[in-house]
Amino acid sequence: MTNQTQAGDRPYPNRTEKLPWRRDEITPEWMTRLLQNRYPGVVVNNIELLQLFDSHTTKMRIALDLNDAGRAAGIPRQVCLKSNYSGAFADVDICELEARFYHFLRDEMTVPTPVCYYADWDDDGKGHGLIILEDLTELGGTFGHSTQHTGVDGVASALKGLAQLHGDLWNSPILDQHAWLPKSMNTPIDNDQIRIMWEYIQINLADPKFRAVLPQALLDDPTRLQKAFDALADWENSLSDPYCLNLGDCHLGNTYLKKDGERMWLDWQLVRKGRPFRDLTYFMVGSLTIEERRANEIALIKHYREALLATGVQGVPSFDDFFASYRRWIIYGMQAWVANMDHWGQSGLPMNERFFTAGEDLDTWKLLLG
Repeated sequence: MTNQTQAGDRPYPNRTEKLPWRRDEITPEWMTRLLQNRYPGVVVNNIELLQLFDSHTTKMRIALDLNDAGRAAGIPRQVCLKSNYSGAFADVDICELEARFYHFLRDEMTVPTPVCYYADWDDDGKGHGLIILEDLTELGGTFGHSTQHTGVDGVASALKGLAQLHGDLWNSPILDQHAWLPKSMNTPIDNDQIRIMWEYIQINLADPKFRAVLPQALLDDPTRLQKAFDALADWENSLSDPYCLNLGDCHLGNTYLKKDGERMWLDWQLVRKGRPFRDLTYFMVGSLTIEERRANEIALIKHYREALLATGVQGVPSFDDFFASYRRWIIYGMQAWVANMDHWGQSGLPMNERFFTAGEDLDTWKLLLG
């Protein structure tokens, strides 16, 4: 699943040891060796684990006891280390992709993203990567959650930021300079998501709570999900609209609301060269209640499109084109959330109800399957 790997393009080729796959390998001695690739002379005397989030990837809030060289380099005492120590998902390249984003593309963006103090990956084809970010808890803001209710005004504000995210590298030659950057719906990690996550989908398909919000046609024939998803890929790859950068997994749970009200965009593990419809649809349908979406989706799509135009980009699709793609891209949210396990940290049932209801409201199945 790691066909995006390019051998020999690690940022610190002098590093000879592999990045660790186990948390118990995160020692002061190892951290010293790692950070010295970028910060000569730094020494980590001690590491204190402050908080651990372990799902399909691992986030560790840690406190570093640094020497004078480390402090002079600007490395803060508290940071967040993110990699894969879960013991699962060792055959996908999401951690490598996120590390590449922070190393190559983060500084090309004007929208807020976390400060990254170190990004690195192995180039052995296994897709392993690691990032060390600022500890956002120090900023005094609020981490988003998939079921957080921000209301229509909150979604409208976020969509303005999302338009800026897409406008930053809209139709930019920078996107073509990075062969590692996958095209949306034209890479195995996108197109095979249902196959990769099928064991989790089966668990949810057997759960009475989930079955109550799923359409009967899907319960009768679960293969419809893959067929419709394949049709979405065909639709996306038939378009000639300009490309932009996609967050790829764009929901409230992958955002952070700063104290000044500006939203920071997190989790670039599914970063893509794509079109805006993917992020727009996934974020909007997932962030609104069913009633809010029904009453406001047309106005919000127009609001987002106007915000994108206001960034000065050219070749923005018409509203009709936006709406046609929006109706189809709902299937992406369906397949993503029907595979979600709540113990990963995001509640799946409300999101499934929102996306599958939207699919019925907007004839998504009929558009994709005929």
